[in-house]
Parts: sequence; C-alpha cells; structure tokens
Amino acid sequence: MTELTSLRVDKWLWQARFFKSRALAAKVVTEGKLRVNSTPISKPSRSVAPGDVLTFPKEQDVRVIKILALGSRRGPAPEAQSLYEDLAPPQPKPKKELAPGHDRTGRPTKRDRRALDALKRDL
Repeated sequence: MTELTSLRVDKWLWQARFFKSRALAAKVVTEGKLRVNSTPISKPSRSVAPGDVLTFPKEQDVRVIKILALGSRRGPAPEAQSLYEDLAPPQPKPKKELAPGHDRTGRPTKRDRRALDALKRDL
C-alpha cells in the first residue's frame, strides 16, 4: 500500500467527519466558503496535504483546522480526530435564560387543569 501525499479537500473533510457526505463538503467548497492556507478556493478537487490550514464555517462557528494526516478511510470519530488539530475550538454556547413564568413544562396536564379549575371556583 502506498502512502498518500495529498488528498482532495472534499474527501478529507468527509473522512475527518466535518460533513456527513462528500456532497455537503463539496457544496461548502464550491460556494467559496473554504480557505486553504488563507486562500479562498472554489474547487472540491483542490488537493490538501499535512500542514495545510483549513478555515470554513460549520454551523454557527468558524472552524480553523490544521491537517496532521491524510486518512485512508472514513473511520470512527477517534480515528478521524487524529487527522487534525483544532486551532480554534468552538466555544460552548451560553444557555439562554427563560422569561419569568416560563419553566418549559409545556401544557398543563388534565390533573393540573382540574386543580386550576377548583382553585378558581374557590376564589
């Protein structure tokens, strides 16, 4: 088996588990949202090698990834995480505080409604 020296960027993003399919990875690249070593690219066939730095949007974050190795397959997550170094890990989002009176319990149950009705009758 020969050792790869470069790999298509869409295939590498898929193997490193940043996208669920190569088509989604290729879409980000063709939309011009990916930078390789701070140079915007728009072709999914662009080759990347270890040492390259990728910058791309992922959900609500901008990911900055340094390629450490090229994968031979799309393996499990721990194997995929060994392919890169995350230079700007996503920050945990602060939890939104609820407005007063909202406790996310949803609609009252039948038992709650009967209790409310009884309370209103007593007033």
